[in-house]
Amino acid sequence: MKKTLTLLLSALLALSLAACGSGSGKTSGPSAVRDPLDLLTTVWNSYADDEKFPAAGGDMTEENAVMDAPGRFGLDDTEILDSTLGFPAAKADSLSGAASLMHMMNATTFTCGAYEAKNADETADLAAAVKDNILQRQWMCGFPDKLVIVTIDQYIVAFFGENAIMDTFQDKLMEAYPSAQIVCDEPIA
Repeated sequence: MKKTLTLLLSALLALSLAACGSGSGKTSGPSAVRDPLDLLTTVWNSYADDEKFPAAGGDMTEENAVMDAPGRFGLDDTEILDSTLGFPAAKADSLSGAASLMHMMNATTFTCGAYEAKNADETADLAAAVKDNILQRQWMCGFPDKLVIVTIDQYIVAFFGENAIMDTFQDKLMEAYPSAQIVCDEPIA
């Protein structure tokens, strides 16, 4: 009886372990991304309460503006997408979605945009365009310490701000998405 029960439990354990590893693609596993808002929310939710900073997300529309969390960023007003997050207005038609998380006091303290490319083959080119667009900015009220751009499949996460906030966000992002690739980590001068 003990031998049969042990064999049965071993078989169930093996099946459950196999089921845990059987998924693949965009919607399986803890590090899968459903959309840009899901990506930023996953990172933000990994912060302990004492690590969080005063934040707001989304664009300034009533349906997308969010306090203390990331929010969706509409793609209709490409000039706002560019001026707020640094995504080039001319490339906005290459996106299928966007989200943002910003420091409430000052955009140069921390600003993050997450984007989903319509075509995964364009992800590297879009990341390069974001990098060029942000590094060429004329900053009005001080300037951020650095710019970091990370890609995860067809997603691009670009964030700039003060080193301490940036480092924490980058660590949390890389923890949540181990397949993420850092394509830019440069000081802003």
